[in-house]
Amino acid sequence: MVGALSVTETISYGILAYAFTVFIAPMQAELGWSVAAITGAYSLGLLTAGIAAVPVGRWLDEHGARLPMSAGSLLAGLMLFAWSGVDSLWAFYLLWAGLGFAMAAVLYEPAFAVLAAWFRRDLGKSLTVLTFLAGFASVIFIPLAGFLVEGYGWRSALRVLAVIQLTTFPLHALLLRRRPADLGLAPDGAAATVVGDSRADHGVSSGEAFARPDFRRLAVAFSLSTFVITAIGVHLVPLLVAAGSTVTAAAGIGGAIGLMALPGRIVLTPLGDVWPRRFVATGIFALQAIGLLALFAAAGTTAAVSAAALWAFVFLYGAGFGAITPARAALLAEYYGGAHFGRISGRMALINALARAVAPVSTGLLVTASGGDYRLLLVLLSLAVALAAIAVGIARPPAIAAGRSARLRG
Repeated sequence: MVGALSVTETISYGILAYAFTVFIAPMQAELGWSVAAITGAYSLGLLTAGIAAVPVGRWLDEHGARLPMSAGSLLAGLMLFAWSGVDSLWAFYLLWAGLGFAMAAVLYEPAFAVLAAWFRRDLGKSLTVLTFLAGFASVIFIPLAGFLVEGYGWRSALRVLAVIQLTTFPLHALLLRRRPADLGLAPDGAAATVVGDSRADHGVSSGEAFARPDFRRLAVAFSLSTFVITAIGVHLVPLLVAAGSTVTAAAGIGGAIGLMALPGRIVLTPLGDVWPRRFVATGIFALQAIGLLALFAAAGTTAAVSAAALWAFVFLYGAGFGAITPARAALLAEYYGGAHFGRISGRMALINALARAVAPVSTGLLVTASGGDYRLLLVLLSLAVALAAIAVGIARPPAIAAGRSARLRG
């Protein structure tokens, strides 16, 4: 199942999340829509995905991921086919609302719920494998989408991507199972007789988790991180261009961050199996904060210092950026167990979706108010990640999770 999910997440993230940027210019040229109008539909899709994560999470806890991930695969493929024939803006927005529901059903949240049900001792390893392989989504699908658009036009490109997206359906439908007991196993693949009880870990109920201060602190930490990551994703290229970089070089820096995310996941995610995960997460946020300060230092310096600071930003921020998503899933599973992971993760996804929706417009207003000077923005984003580090560091786990963690490490 880890192998299947690694394939399906790579395809789904590559097509539904990363390839969108390739279609903005050709759609604008043919349909005459503004960039704001086109990207607004994508924002609607992200917000819809966050809202839909709550009922999807409830279903995951009660029935497993097989049906929603299978249905989401079909819905995504159909919406992509429909997108290839779109001619009106209102229909485009409706399509992206539908794609938002599909994203809630096929992206990381339901995949992490599967891993939380199937792994205890090896959760960190499974998250590392899944997120490392899925980290190639942008490397594969942005160039592929560009090749298809350039060679065959954006409408034909979407039809090809729709067919590729539909290949995730049989993997979800045939290979996913709700819990190890369905195959006579215990978590981590052990025979049920080895541990004597193959029932799911009941852990902390969703209502209890939402009422706890540790959940609120984790929500603050990861929503701040989501806000910062979204803001950097929107503003990195214009920020570097304003500092004297070419567009090509600025885009190259963005690509390098994506590549650095991969070793960040390999190195940092497994550390949670050895050290307390909240302290590992604190270190991850600290790397991001220091990386953002390095980017601040790159502006207005000599060429040599600027280049060194930029690469420091790429290495530090990129490594932290890559490890955030698996760290969030691992913390939620460790703190609250697997039985209600879908509900708890869905609530966290909704909170993060709101932060993601607010980030572009609020940071854009700040840059505009400062006359196009990005230095204040970088300082504030560094402070936001520093606050995230503090929030996750003081989010002590519930007693049940602390006992479980001690047993696993023992």
